[in-house]
Amino acid sequence: MLFIDRDEVLHLLSPKDCIQVMRQTLMDLENGCSEQYLRTVVHLPQENILGLMPAWLSSDVMGAKIITVFHKNSRVGLPSHQGLVLLFDSRTGSPLCIADGNAITQVRTGAVSAVATDLLARQDASHAAFLGAGAQARSHLAALMVVRELKAVSVYDQNPGFALAFAGWAEESFDLSVHVASTVSEAAKEADIICTLTPSPTPILFRKDVQEGTHINAVGACTAKQRELDSELVLISRFFGDRLESVIQEAGDFLIPLSEGVITREHFLGELGQLLCAKKQGRISSSDITVFESLGLAVEDLAAAYFVYSQKCIKT
Repeated sequence: MLFIDRDEVLHLLSPKDCIQVMRQTLMDLENGCSEQYLRTVVHLPQENILGLMPAWLSSDVMGAKIITVFHKNSRVGLPSHQGLVLLFDSRTGSPLCIADGNAITQVRTGAVSAVATDLLARQDASHAAFLGAGAQARSHLAALMVVRELKAVSVYDQNPGFALAFAGWAEESFDLSVHVASTVSEAAKEADIICTLTPSPTPILFRKDVQEGTHINAVGACTAKQRELDSELVLISRFFGDRLESVIQEAGDFLIPLSEGVITREHFLGELGQLLCAKKQGRISSSDITVFESLGLAVEDLAAAYFVYSQKCIKT
């Protein structure tokens, strides 16, 4: 059994490759070639979480990601999300590998948002705003650069130092000039792609901040009581997700406006796999505001880990 650490994952799993893997994985899920189960969440003291995410892939691989979410870890210099991805041969039950879950999650989350952006953002979208400047901001920028030609980037973070560090990295990595904004509104007002990447339990992005024609990747909120988007913004949007089952169980961005009576369940218009298989329609007009609610699926983690495992086996 192999152990694949963070550096190997990041070396073997490029954003471009991961985007292709995610496209195929989501189509396979839609076509019934894999099995996806709702994550099991153990709620711990201080609103921390232990999660188990199992799945089976069409490639004869099964497994799970085990993840912890400790929101105050930044105070002690640790990431809030930590975990491992375990792969097994589904023909024999033999363990194949353990891969660093943080790196897998980092790359595949950005890649899935890039798939959503390619499906839902305007073709001429070229200004991306990142609300939150951590590791996910970096993975999202790298992935978005694959599907759109970005000409402008803005960033906001509650910690100005994080925003400045992101700007320096982006300029060095992609030769992009990044505007470091002092408010969310300033960062978002001219963007046509917005990525919300924060653990905020209450809305940070409001209808007034978003211009017509914008696509939003809502990534940071991952529980039923947590949201980054205000109800008015959700109401006027065309709303999509990675999996209906996950959205109606876990997405505060959707469930809170639903509980308020602002939207109905029919406001959810489809899954990425349905869009990829042309079973649902995404953007209808250039003025639509579209939302992709990213909750993360076990099939995505396993497919990314299996790609890395296969690449490592080829190279060795």
